[in-house]
Amino acid sequence: MTSKITVSKLSIKSTGNKQHDGYSTILFYAPEMHKLAEEIQSCSGKNSIRLGDIEWHEFPDKWPNIFIRNSEQIRNSHVLFLASFHSPLTIFEQISLLYHLPKYLCRSLKVLLPYFPTGTMERIQIQGEIATAYSLAQMLSSIPLTRTGPSEIVIFDIHALQNQFYFSSNIIVRLESTVELLLNELKVKEINDEKYAIAFPDDGAHKRFSYLFDNTHYPIIICSKVRQDNDKRITIVKEGNPQGYHCMIVDDLVQSGGTLIECAQALLQHGATNISAFVGHGIFPNESWKKFLHSNNPKVYLNTFYVTNTYPNTQILIDKIPFKVLSIAQILCNICFQ
Repeated sequence: MTSKITVSKLSIKSTGNKQHDGYSTILFYAPEMHKLAEEIQSCSGKNSIRLGDIEWHEFPDKWPNIFIRNSEQIRNSHVLFLASFHSPLTIFEQISLLYHLPKYLCRSLKVLLPYFPTGTMERIQIQGEIATAYSLAQMLSSIPLTRTGPSEIVIFDIHALQNQFYFSSNIIVRLESTVELLLNELKVKEINDEKYAIAFPDDGAHKRFSYLFDNTHYPIIICSKVRQDNDKRITIVKEGNPQGYHCMIVDDLVQSGGTLIECAQALLQHGATNISAFVGHGIFPNESWKKFLHSNNPKVYLNTFYVTNTYPNTQILIDKIPFKVLSIAQILCNICFQ
């Protein structure tokens, strides 16, 4: 079986370019997002979105040397920027660009930031910790006003909803989800009459995503970690019954993958017939995705592991079983004109 990037078209419709009142739309993008930017342009229809041209260079001392080609075209245009904050090293150069785009008199600026990377460090629990989510939100909040008002930042599946309140009123935050791509996949799967249940690895994931699923159609299962007498933590099925179901584990992101594997094992022990998983952001530091290849993990075989291309490194998962990379291009295209 061969996996590939899929642009879902079952329930996502293009909204056209009418809302932009005849003004041109230019899409700039971080170098790592070139392929996704081309997909967005393709989804928008011929000539609806033009791709901007930026030269991303460095000076000998490694500081950014950025040049916008044909910058005069920005004036009175609706400008989009497809960002990728996958590494701290890339943030400064992109923030620098965002601070300058409104100064070229763009009509509006919409920042497409699929993955908000500091979301897992969003609150201070003990003295001395630094909430880097707040720091990044403040940096983005300093983007100057455009000719028509504040810029808009679009974020998918943010790890903690309170992060949106770290932004100042100088910016408009729009939260979106990649889950509709999974729902489209499930509609196709159900043609084979296989019964699916939605499983969450913890209460946090349940709170973030359960409202997106019809619990009269998909039974809901919640797993949880509990501490044993020997102080060891194990994953159990806290609510719901996976008996006889193909369980789809849903979470916002995956890093080491340990939590997903433990959740899958608990579901199988309670009678699940099959296990798949969906995460909005496939981070996989240190090539942790390798543990999900069938040859590397004989204990837990995921039937399908769905990830999206919100994070540029997921490109390496194409054609690697059991992964299937779903593209957010059509969702972003719709957002561009809303």
